Amino acid sequence: MEVKLWNDKREREMYENFAELFAIIKATEKLEKAYVRDIISPAEYETECQKLIAHFKTLSSTLKDIVPSIERFHETYKMDCPAALNRLVTSGVPATVEHRAAAAMTATTSAAIVAECVQNFITAMDSLKLNMVAVDQVHPLLSDLFASLNKLSILPPDFEGKTKMREWIGRLSKMGAADELTEQQARQLHFDLESSYNSFMAALPTAGT
Repeated sequence: MEVKLWNDKREREMYENFAELFAIIKATEKLEKAYVRDIISPAEYETECQKLIAHFKTLSSTLKDIVPSIERFHETYKMDCPAALNRLVTSGVPATVEHRAAAAMTATTSAAIVAECVQNFITAMDSLKLNMVAVDQVHPLLSDLFASLNKLSILPPDFEGKTKMREWIGRLSKMGAADELTEQQARQLHFDLESSYNSFMAALPTAGT
């Protein structure tokens, strides 16, 4: 005896759409696993993933009144496809696109921090040249420089600039706000800043590396 899942054409279309949605989620889960295990190349993965995401968006939009929650659909049919849910529902773009975006963001952020460090170095050195040697003038400049150097992950913890700025900040913290650096101290600080700046520039990766 044949058992029909539907009573009319509309119900038939609904079940067919359910089956297609089920298949897309399962296919995406397999694709994600294949990519993670290096079974498929990034280029092949991205092409197939974009197709699945496009089909999913079209179908989920069509079914939004019947299937308001993809997560509930996933749970109802006991699909066990967490990677697919993340890719289709949470992310909405292939992992390769996510990785490129993250790399670009990191590069942009690093470039901004490098520019900030350079500016803080130059400001501190110029201030000393202008004879701004009072503790309450020098301390904030060195603190800003030290903070910006600490933001840059490519610099090791024992980087010369960090070590020397930490020593100078500690030294200034023991002095009064109105106290001034002696000529010898100012000269030494300027030398340390210049030396640290040169080390900083040398530590930066060159283009293409």
